[in-house]
Amino acid sequence: MTRRTERLDSELRKEISAILSGPLKDRDPRISGIVSVTEVIVSPDLKTAKVYLSVFGGTPEKNKETFSLIRENAGFVRKQLASVMRLRTVPELTFLPDESFEYGAKMDKLFSDLHKDDQ
Repeated sequence: MTRRTERLDSELRKEISAILSGPLKDRDPRISGIVSVTEVIVSPDLKTAKVYLSVFGGTPEKNKETFSLIRENAGFVRKQLASVMRLRTVPELTFLPDESFEYGAKMDKLFSDLHKDDQ
């Protein structure tokens, strides 16, 4: 990964996070809970970007609904990015769920269960 793509990843993460918590929530009030942009990976040709999200603060069904609403509004987010960022072309955004927190919690539970047997 080049330094340029690293900087772009970081800048996109910051701007997308601001758009999700501001203009997008104003546009669609069904989006609820806390939406966290955990990682953005821009392709080397800068045409596509994978955006990893975590949604907190609701039931699993509500979190899934919020995630699908964000996916539906990917074009709006991209348009907002185009007005904020100075890029020739704004990458096509693909929103993906970030399951690292769930995976970490599962591993912590497994390790604590192992240590319970030792005591």
